[in-house]
Amino acid sequence: MIKNIKISLSPEAVYNTLLLIFTVKSQLGLTDYSDSVNFIVRKRSIDARSREIKINLELDVFIGETPVPGPAYHFDFKNVASKPPVIIVGAGPAGLFAGLKLLELGLKPIILEQGKDVQSRRRDLAAINKDHIVNPTSNYCFGEGGAGTYSDGKLYTRSNKRGDIKRILELLVLHGALNDILIDAHPHIGTNKLPKLVSNIRETILVHGGEIHFETKVDDLIIKDSEIKGVTSSSSTFEGLGVILATGHSARDIFELLHHKGIHIEAKPFAMGVRIEHSQELIDNIQYHGTPRGKYLPPSPYTLAAQTIFDKKQRGVFSFCMCPGGFIVPAATAPGEVVVNGMSPSKRDSKFANSGIVVAIETEDLAAYQKFGPLAGLMMQKELEQKACLIAGCTQSAPAQRMMDFMNGKVSSTLLDTSYIPGLTSVSMDEVLSFDFATRLREGFQAFGQKMKGYLTNEAQIVGVESRTSSPVRVPRDKTSLEHVQIKRLFPCAEGAGYAGGIVSAAMDGEACAEKLAEMYGI
Repeated sequence: MIKNIKISLSPEAVYNTLLLIFTVKSQLGLTDYSDSVNFIVRKRSIDARSREIKINLELDVFIGETPVPGPAYHFDFKNVASKPPVIIVGAGPAGLFAGLKLLELGLKPIILEQGKDVQSRRRDLAAINKDHIVNPTSNYCFGEGGAGTYSDGKLYTRSNKRGDIKRILELLVLHGALNDILIDAHPHIGTNKLPKLVSNIRETILVHGGEIHFETKVDDLIIKDSEIKGVTSSSSTFEGLGVILATGHSARDIFELLHHKGIHIEAKPFAMGVRIEHSQELIDNIQYHGTPRGKYLPPSPYTLAAQTIFDKKQRGVFSFCMCPGGFIVPAATAPGEVVVNGMSPSKRDSKFANSGIVVAIETEDLAAYQKFGPLAGLMMQKELEQKACLIAGCTQSAPAQRMMDFMNGKVSSTLLDTSYIPGLTSVSMDEVLSFDFATRLREGFQAFGQKMKGYLTNEAQIVGVESRTSSPVRVPRDKTSLEHVQIKRLFPCAEGAGYAGGIVSAAMDGEACAEKLAEMYGI
């Protein structure tokens, strides 16, 4: 007999097997201690709304039976070495999962990635952190696995309508992720685990006859009679049934190429701001109501949002990509700019907590950049990043200010310890941020301090700039076919085209584009 039940226990009780089994039997009214009870955890979440912190579990309980968990999906990867090719530009989550889906559909993925393989990327990341040298094609944004590889590896999304989230998670487990991601309400993998997982996906694609070409930068699109035939890179040409454009939100050269060739793109809303760094102990103390975290509770995250009014315009200020037990990293993609992002290892065991705190930007806010047309938001990004670099000393040192000093308009005489390896430079962030940005951030921080008592403190510091939250450009596509509105056989995909935001939603969008291309043009 199988029963599905929901229980709520203290963190200590969840990890006490005998107590957990006793609770399950009690809820099911089983008084005979000889009854054999086994269970599989289906969902797990933390409820920290009150001082008495609970862990909520949903269980499938097997009474007198042995559970057989097994995967819900069977992935039938075919040998596609001699099958018709499909060109995928970009080896991030969208590109890799589009490649896996094409294997199932019997088409050959040819993935072109301007960056290096995941192992070789490490040397270029070290050069950014230690020597302040930015390689424009191999960095925290570009390379195998995309920006997600050296990140927290967050796997939660609200994009159920895009596809089957569980299918994506099981594909990740198949390639090395822990089963925990299938049950946790807010699953993550961790930056230390992701590289191996990404290289395993690569091997699946190669073993089944697909191709992946690293350090292969697309420099032109082959278009004839409003239909894409392929792409070129240096002296190489790649042609196929179609092209899936999965280049990520920072592939500015692709946006500029599309614009130059008269291919329709458009400016879209996005967000920019700063990173804020607290001690993880302080965040835990706030979120867990002073209860010691101990060994059973994870480092606590937070989510914050507020509405601000400036110049009669209402705009949101909100937390973005919060990384408990994490690090701030340099995410610039060109010399002469400073960009920061966050990541966490799987154990989230850094003593720091960081999060992007960003301001929503609507297309009407881009009036000063009108002459750049659909690239207006991109130019706004560039200007802010270059200013941050210049003010902080023209290296990868990032401009920073203690939180209350920023609130009071005072340059910090000293800065706190930080997880950001290239180092911080004390500046007035008002010199980096425009007046309206700074004003909205101050309003947002004030509201956050009221929601989380202790959050607004000079024992935290803001670090600039967090400018790559999402693409400032959309590459428009038909809602049904997912094909570009102007160019046939071109499938703009995921974050770089303005249609996804994170590993899981990008992966689902990559699969969806692969399916549509195969449906429309597969042989």
